[in-house]
This record gives sequence, C-alpha cells and structure tokens, in this order.
Amino acid sequence: MKIHLLAVGQKMPAWVEAGYAEYAQRMPPEVRLELKEINAGKRGKNADVARILQEEGQRVQAAIPKSAHIVALDVKGRAFSTEQLATRLGEWMQSGQDIALLVGGPEGLSVECRDLAHEHWSLSTLTFPHPLVRIIVAEQLYRAWSVLKNHPYHRA
Repeated sequence: MKIHLLAVGQKMPAWVEAGYAEYAQRMPPEVRLELKEINAGKRGKNADVARILQEEGQRVQAAIPKSAHIVALDVKGRAFSTEQLATRLGEWMQSGQDIALLVGGPEGLSVECRDLAHEHWSLSTLTFPHPLVRIIVAEQLYRAWSVLKNHPYHRA
C-alpha cells in the first residue's frame, strides 16, 4: 500500500524537507509514504484567491491516483487520538487500497477537493502552517504504525 501525500506548495525550507524525510523513510515498505508537491498559485497584492484555490484544486485532483481512498486534511474533519489513528491505519492497510491524503495551501483545499474526499481528517483545531503539516502527518503515520507493530517509538 502507498500513502500519497498530495500537498500544495513547492520549494520548502530545508528544515521542512528534513523533518518530512526523517519520518517518511522510517515507514516500512508495505506502507510507503510518498510526497507529491502540487504547484501553488501565485499570490500577490491583488490576487484572485478564489481562482487560485480553484486552480490548485484542479492540480490536486489531477494528481490523485486512480481508485485511491481520498482523505482531505480539514480543520472540520474527524480528530483521531493516536490509538484511533493506528486503528484507522490498520483498516487502510487491510483494504489494500492506496490512500491519497490531500493537504491544501494557505487558504486550504478547494470545495471540489473537500467534496471528493471519502473522509476528512483534522490534525487539530489549531491552524498549522501548511509546510509543517507535512511533518506532522508523516510523524503521526509513523507513530500509528509503531502502535500497530508494538514498536518502542510510541510509549503511551
């Protein structure tokens, strides 16, 4: 199974790339985590944000693998405890279906992306900078896997 992390934004600072890579490389071969960066629209002083969001959404949708189970990261989504996320990851693994995790840009995901999702996951009621979300998602997925495998990384 692959988990495709489709994230709006490119050219992240080195600390973001390093943080994401640290946890993505820890994932076992049977649960590979792959990042696909989606070009963010150019934002300026008088930018048409609605148009930019729609265009970003189209690029995100085009990057979703065929027949993947789509999960939108959304502040209004379901919040999981570590144990609940581990259970959910186990269910995803048993399904054998690839997973597409959608992460929006500064304004979030387009309505079309949110509507396309089979489920919505909220990391927190706090607002995180979208580059940091990559690291949080990778770490939480690794932690959930470690719970499933009784790996010592997660010590609850």
